[in-house]
Amino acid sequence: MKMAPPPAAPASASGPVPRELLRRIRRIEIRTRRLVNESMAGEYHSVFRGRGMEFSDVREYQVGDDIRTIDWNVTSRMGHPYVKKYVEERELTVALLVDLSGSAAFGSRSQMKGDIAAELSALLAFSAIQNNDRVGLIAFTDRIEKFVPARKGRTHVLRVIREILGAAPAGRGTDIGTALDYAMRVFRRRSVMFVISDFMAAGWERAFKRAARRHDLSAFVIGDPREEILPAVGLVELEDAETGERMLLDSSDRQVHLGLKARALERRDQRRRFFRTLGVDSLELATDRPYDLPLVRFFAARARRYRA
Repeated sequence: MKMAPPPAAPASASGPVPRELLRRIRRIEIRTRRLVNESMAGEYHSVFRGRGMEFSDVREYQVGDDIRTIDWNVTSRMGHPYVKKYVEERELTVALLVDLSGSAAFGSRSQMKGDIAAELSALLAFSAIQNNDRVGLIAFTDRIEKFVPARKGRTHVLRVIREILGAAPAGRGTDIGTALDYAMRVFRRRSVMFVISDFMAAGWERAFKRAARRHDLSAFVIGDPREEILPAVGLVELEDAETGERMLLDSSDRQVHLGLKARALERRDQRRRFFRTLGVDSLELATDRPYDLPLVRFFAARARRYRA
C-alpha cells in the first residue's frame, strides 16, 4: 500500500542543524563547487541550453525564410506574408530524484551509495544554478519522503543538500515508479530530470517510459562491488537492507560466486538495453571509484551528440 505524497517542504527547514551535518554540507559544497568551476560548467551549459524556442514577435517574410514559420493569421490580416520570430527559452528546471532507501546506506569501500548520491546531487545543483537554472528535489524510498520545489540560488542548493544528507526516511524499500509519477504531477513543464538510484527495484519501467516521453530524463546508477562479488570468508549471513530478509551463504562456494555475478550481470544488461531502447542517457558509478571523471565524460559525450 502506497502512502500519499507529503506536501511540499517549506522554503527553509525549521530547527537547529546539527554541527556534524553542517560540516558534511560544507565539505560537499567545497568539493563539488570546485568540480563545477574546473570541469563541469562548460559541459553542462553546452548540453542544457534551454527547453526549446518560445514565440517572441512577428516580422515580414524575407526571401530564404522557412515557410513553416509563416504566421497565417497575421498574413491574412496584413495582406502579405509574416513569419514568427522565436527566442531560446533559457531557464531550465532541473529535478533531482534521489533514492534514500535502505540500500543507499550500503558501501563496502570508502563511501556509501547514499554519500555518492548526495555529492552527485550537489554537483548537478551547483552546475544548474551557475547556469541560471532552477533546482528541485524529490527524495524517495517506497514513498515520497520529501519534495522541495524548484528554485534558484546557493542557499536553496544548500537546502537541497541538507535534505538529502539529513534525511530520516520513513520507508526502507524502493519505488522508483512512484517517484516518477509524482514528478510528472509536480513538474508540469518539460524539465531535465536525473534519477539517482541503485535501480535495485522492480516495476519502474512503465513509469520511466512515461516520464521519458515528456521530460529530458537521465539515469545515474550507483553500485558497489560487493553486490557482484563476495569475499571468500566461509559462511556469512546477509540481510536485505530494504526488506530485512536474512540469508545464509557459503561465500567460499564457487557456485555461489558465479550465481551472484550472473544475476548482477543480467540485471545490468537488462537495464542497459531498456535505457538504450528509450534513448535515455545513463551513467553507471561505483562506490570504489571516483565519479568526477566519468561524469565529465558523460556530459562531454552528450554535448558532442547534440552538436552533431
